Amino acid sequence: MNVKNPFIEAFKQTKYQIAGHGVRDIEILKESLNEIEGHQESDIYGQGNFINEFQGKMAEYLGKESAVFFPSGTMAQQIALRIWCDKKGIKKVAYHPLCHLEIHEEDGLKELHQIEPILLADKNRIIELEDVIAMREDISCLLLELPQREIGGQLPDYETLELISEYCHEKGIKLHLDGARLFEILPYYKKTATELCSLFDSVYVSFYKGIGGVAGAILAGDKDFTVESVIWKRRHGGDLISLYPYVISADYYFDKRINKMQQYFEEAIELAEYVNDCHAITTIPLKPVSNMFHVHFNAPLEKVKSLLIDVYNETKIGFTGNLRELNEGTCYSEISIGDQYSSIPKEEVKKMFKLIDAKMQEVVND
Repeated sequence: MNVKNPFIEAFKQTKYQIAGHGVRDIEILKESLNEIEGHQESDIYGQGNFINEFQGKMAEYLGKESAVFFPSGTMAQQIALRIWCDKKGIKKVAYHPLCHLEIHEEDGLKELHQIEPILLADKNRIIELEDVIAMREDISCLLLELPQREIGGQLPDYETLELISEYCHEKGIKLHLDGARLFEILPYYKKTATELCSLFDSVYVSFYKGIGGVAGAILAGDKDFTVESVIWKRRHGGDLISLYPYVISADYYFDKRINKMQQYFEEAIELAEYVNDCHAITTIPLKPVSNMFHVHFNAPLEKVKSLLIDVYNETKIGFTGNLRELNEGTCYSEISIGDQYSSIPKEEVKKMFKLIDAKMQEVVND
């Protein structure tokens, strides 16, 4: 018999929830399908009018020659790095120690492609130009994840990106963008997607994070690169008979939310200010650089869960349903702002944080 988690159950029972776009259920797909006539032909093995149109739309938006839709970012990025390694003949790439490929993919890059990763920078900070210059290994590709999710969504400044891009091109190193949250960082950089992506040889973006689609990703670059990626997609089993449920939802929610990224960014900054006014709670970064940031509670995990359950029951606002332990005295949560935050009355949000502040003082002083 499954035992329910009291913390998660209390979170689910709240009237309002701070983060995201809402519950991920089949309504996500149903809403997007409402805009589509039912007798359109499906795509077949990656070919068809609407998948081709969407790929063209994304290529233009990202400022790249061509783009290919993939069922997952994991597949897309492994393939991108494999292509660049094959072209140069060196099966080595560099990325951050907390890169998704390193910690979330069961060593897929190593086991499926025999590619050796070179880990750059300390795990608690972003990659800087000096880290790239100091590399002693000859690599085919450098992957930059923007923002660096596992350390709170931190970002380098734009000048650093320009200098890294220039250095890589001078040294014959391909530069790949893990842009799973690309749309969400454009307000911080005050750049268009085309401007930012011009620094990179290949780009991956996700359609279920800030956009909130069902699933799916785009891999973009020059024509030779994407033609090769289509071959590798077939080899990886990514050429499903039809991808239209993912493509339709990606297209629908892209149009619905792409112009809300500035709003989400500003709301994340506002929310972080409320958090940082609380006793023994801080955000990383202190001022968010996208719609996503981490919240660190300087108290033991179980005590924080207990106090938040009380807060949820009293205020009917759910701050987070996912707390993770850093050590015996600290825990943290990841917060990503979407459509839900703006639906909560601001006075109610302030009351919630006032209560969290008071309870955190009690816990710390206990």
